[in-house]
Amino acid sequence: MATKATITVIGEAMLELSRGDGDGWNLRYGGDVINTAIHLARAGDTVRLASALGTDPMSAQLCAQWEAEGVDTSLVIAAKDKLPGLYAIETDAAGERSFHYWRGEAAARRMFDLPQSAAMVAQAAQSDLLYFSLITLAILPDAGREALLDLCAQVRAHGGRIAFDGNYRARLWDDAATARRWRDRAIAVSDMGLPTLADEVEMGEADDARDAAARWGAGEGRDVVVKLGGDGCLVAGEIVPIPRQLDVIDSSGAGDAFNGGYLHARLAGANPRDAALAGHRLAGWNIGRRGAIPARDADAPYG
Repeated sequence: MATKATITVIGEAMLELSRGDGDGWNLRYGGDVINTAIHLARAGDTVRLASALGTDPMSAQLCAQWEAEGVDTSLVIAAKDKLPGLYAIETDAAGERSFHYWRGEAAARRMFDLPQSAAMVAQAAQSDLLYFSLITLAILPDAGREALLDLCAQVRAHGGRIAFDGNYRARLWDDAATARRWRDRAIAVSDMGLPTLADEVEMGEADDARDAAARWGAGEGRDVVVKLGGDGCLVAGEIVPIPRQLDVIDSSGAGDAFNGGYLHARLAGANPRDAALAGHRLAGWNIGRRGAIPARDADAPYG
């Protein structure tokens, strides 16, 4: 069931060059928040992307593709002197990934520092749910990070909620301590937390799933689900295993798909355990196909 809530995802959406084991290069798109946005839109939710791209043909093509999937791109700012970011992803025979990025001058880094930024923020502040990730914070300068956290406060002041994913990419940060500091500030303004245990361990502060959940404020009125990869997830104090083991063709976007399934179900009124199962089903479908956002098919569990 689709919700009537307006969901705004904010972050970087990029061009994706992908190559599987023995395949040639394919040009697609990706980025953690846009991946989740596509899944939510396919499920019938009202979803907007807030970001910045260029005025080049590829930026226009990206927006056209997202609009075709049902994502509203009216909050995507066009920066005349910038281009979209680009990443290349290679997947081996076991479905494991390696990445290469060209994003240092990407337009999304300036999304809070453009002539249209104030209008974008004013509209995003009216969201019923604002969703972003630690990658969103990572790509922004400090002033942009402060602006994003201020936007979170505005959303909550208007009665909306904040969902935050703890995607940690070490190469985007000066050091783990800086990432932890901004992560903790984001947790403090969030209502829903979506950490991954492997990220928390890599950042050096979690020993196990329950430790990670406690650090994210589970039991303090915050909706927290800790993703455990093939071991399922921890939600509401319970380990929820994946429904069945699947062959992994491409693990790209698995966590983003889980987030889409989980958030859609929670917004539609599902309890945390049932929402986690919905997330597992969508993530399982995703990793059985190529690309961070596989083409929708008859087996896609969008309801």
